[in-house]
Amino acid sequence: MLSLPWLTLPSGFLRPQRRSSNPASLSRNLHAVAPSLVHTLSQEENSILSVATGDNRIYSGSQNQNISVWDSRTYTLQTQLRGHTGSVLALEYASDKHWLFSSSGDSSVRVWCTKELTPLYVINPFLDTNSGDLFSLAWSPDLSTIYIGCQNTSLQWYNFRDSLDTGCTPPQQSSGTSTPRPAHKFFNSYPRSQRRSPDLESSNGINKLVQGGDGHVVLIDPPSPRAEFSIPAQNVIDSAHFGYVYCMVLIPSTRQGATSSPQKNILLATGSGDETVKVWKCLLNGLEPLTTIECTHGAVLSLVTREDILYAGCQDGYVRVWDMQTKTFIRTIIVQENVDILSLSILGPDLYVCSANGQVNRYSVTFDCTASWSAHSGIVLSSIITLNADPEEFELITGGNDGAINVWKIHPASADASNDDLHELLDDEGRNAYNDVLVFALSKFVSIPSVSSSPDHGEHCRQAAIWLTKCLAQLGASSKTAVHHPVVFACFQGAQTGLRKPRILFYGHYDVISAPQEGWESDPFKLTARNGYLYARGVADDKGPILAVACAAADLLRARKLDVDLLFLVEGEEETGSGGFVDAVQKHKDLIGDVDAILVSNSSWIACDIPSITYGLRGVVHCNIEISSRTKDSHSGIDGGGWDEPMRDMIQILAELTDRNRSVLIPGFYDKVRPLDKEEAALFRLLEAVTQLSATSLKSRWREPSLTIHSVRGSGPHNPTVIPASVTAQVSLRIVPDQVLDDVCVELVRHLRASFDALHSTNTIKVTVDHTADWWLGDLTHPWFLELERAIYDEWGAEPMRVREGGSVPCIPFLEKAFGCPALHLPMGQSSGQAHLPNEHISLSNLRHGKAVVERFLLAVAQSGVVPKSQKSEAQTPTIVG
Repeated sequence: MLSLPWLTLPSGFLRPQRRSSNPASLSRNLHAVAPSLVHTLSQEENSILSVATGDNRIYSGSQNQNISVWDSRTYTLQTQLRGHTGSVLALEYASDKHWLFSSSGDSSVRVWCTKELTPLYVINPFLDTNSGDLFSLAWSPDLSTIYIGCQNTSLQWYNFRDSLDTGCTPPQQSSGTSTPRPAHKFFNSYPRSQRRSPDLESSNGINKLVQGGDGHVVLIDPPSPRAEFSIPAQNVIDSAHFGYVYCMVLIPSTRQGATSSPQKNILLATGSGDETVKVWKCLLNGLEPLTTIECTHGAVLSLVTREDILYAGCQDGYVRVWDMQTKTFIRTIIVQENVDILSLSILGPDLYVCSANGQVNRYSVTFDCTASWSAHSGIVLSSIITLNADPEEFELITGGNDGAINVWKIHPASADASNDDLHELLDDEGRNAYNDVLVFALSKFVSIPSVSSSPDHGEHCRQAAIWLTKCLAQLGASSKTAVHHPVVFACFQGAQTGLRKPRILFYGHYDVISAPQEGWESDPFKLTARNGYLYARGVADDKGPILAVACAAADLLRARKLDVDLLFLVEGEEETGSGGFVDAVQKHKDLIGDVDAILVSNSSWIACDIPSITYGLRGVVHCNIEISSRTKDSHSGIDGGGWDEPMRDMIQILAELTDRNRSVLIPGFYDKVRPLDKEEAALFRLLEAVTQLSATSLKSRWREPSLTIHSVRGSGPHNPTVIPASVTAQVSLRIVPDQVLDDVCVELVRHLRASFDALHSTNTIKVTVDHTADWWLGDLTHPWFLELERAIYDEWGAEPMRVREGGSVPCIPFLEKAFGCPALHLPMGQSSGQAHLPNEHISLSNLRHGKAVVERFLLAVAQSGVVPKSQKSEAQTPTIVG
């Protein structure tokens, strides 16, 4: 493990750094030309731990206890400020007073006059060296207060309002002490390997640099500080965090390129090794805690703000982004996993991320990586953005453990760039789709062959769950690891208003069926674009719709318009019967919480050019029948006609299941089938007129029950002379409202056994029901069904067709019953989508419009407020005229 000599850090703080392709990141590589290097300032054998700028100078704090002062126009060393006896860990420039604050591993804060480059004051924390290393500083000009983040987990502050006048003049009163303080056995600031106490005899002040006759720099003894102060006990919050306070920033920031503006409330954000950011309200008499933000990605090592957007750089290579106005988490940027983010800087819409692998990445306001370059040969420890007056241009200044301070010329907005990967992806149609995070994410998602039916793809299914968890987190969800393998749970939290918000649960599945290469015109696990369609296994069923809904929530978050909680519950075994899903939901129902409606997108339109909304699905009963004899497989020429053959028995009992008109002969099978009412009959007539499909055919496929014999197989070598000793058959029933699933299963088994008993055969029969799913029928009068229908119309400009489907989605009726709320089904794919077949595809237009429909729907739900789960609208379905 790499280590730094200037302080002891928690295990894993700096790890061996590795470069990788970073497959989990949703930040597209829209790389423009990297900033040019303007100048390098060298401090050999010294790590640059902190930098600040002001008064046309660059200030750098290092391991050697000194603060170097550089002319930002000529890049020459002007002087060194001496006085600290430990590494200079943080610098903060106060432009209103022309002061420079510095904090150190010697447990002191020093104040310097930047006009005269002389020492002013020394501030000692409460209880002196018990505070340990002082990692972070923040200055509030409105309150004339310096805030200090300490190694002992405390927050401390000193208020100059009553102690000093402005400028660099001597104080009228001294409220402090100049008594030397003892060294502390734990918090000494020298490298741990040296085991030395702080040198308290070093000169306190400034060593001015003059040119000697031989061209070498010589030093002149400096003056001493004018006063020394101690922080009083009332200016301390002990255990402000449960870890070192590594970083802090005022919201909105008055440094690093942010624009200062007057505000009523001054907020301070602090980041810690306890993986949290805490937000405090700054008052004249102290700090008032407001909220705690869980980062869950390692220690928080750096903070920066852009207006009221807060960015937190974490130990494991993640940057977490919050909207402080709505108090919501809006994004995660995966910079490089397991590579610590030690410094962040902001210029306009651009975020500059400095990492422990020496890289600096620039991210746009859309969270795309617009530049990435190697800034140092070691670890980038510090950074700041400044406006150089001569010439007038912005500069990014970075300091590393390679002893270099590098100055980079930057611009206040990301340069235009293109992404060659996505440009290639969509060069047949939709060339501008490289701007689409949805398509970019889908290209990664479908590349994971998460085939749940094959044991060979078990690890791929697990990786798909992990990838989806990271994807949802990057888009702004408070994402969990799989709550119960292979179910992924996440929540996009709406604006925190203190009022009860609607809570909508989106259900989907990330597993897919197998995709043999035969019949495919392209690799089934590589997203390919042709003629306006995206081709790959899972694009329509169900990876594309999952990401469309997630991106809709992400866009609303960024626009501060998400006023509902959108929960994601995505399983990985839907294609194989959803094994374990019911148990997982029941086990974690408290974690999921209350739900007002369920949203599903796992079907297709009735046609290629007519938007649809699904309001009904048939249920299913899968049954396995086995008839066995007491003999072995035999030869028909030797034993034929001499005993009861299992195949003949099977054929006879199967023939008793239906008549010649395909009617099911199970007693009472049709007794509870809901009759067709006038409203639904009118719907089928409309469908027939619009789609030119037979209403009779649609009714028999969608709303009438049916029985299908799938296979009949005998034992033995399957040649024409063999009498199989046993025969199996697979049968399924599709059921409709208001058939009772359990009753249908019982009657099916009873009927098969009765038919077999009537044969008086010497063989034996075994009947098992292997899988069931109940029917589902949506509430066409529910206010949110009508809102979804209206959102489809507003987006497409056409009235959606209300359709039912003959297939089953087992989890919809289960989720309705589990949470006591209605389900809504939004199809996104077209009827030609080839789900489960070769060349599965989805229209790029459908995917994007589907995302927009979800946005419209969520906005409408938020405006309507929470609808009681049992409420049904008395209003009739609105007539929509195209």
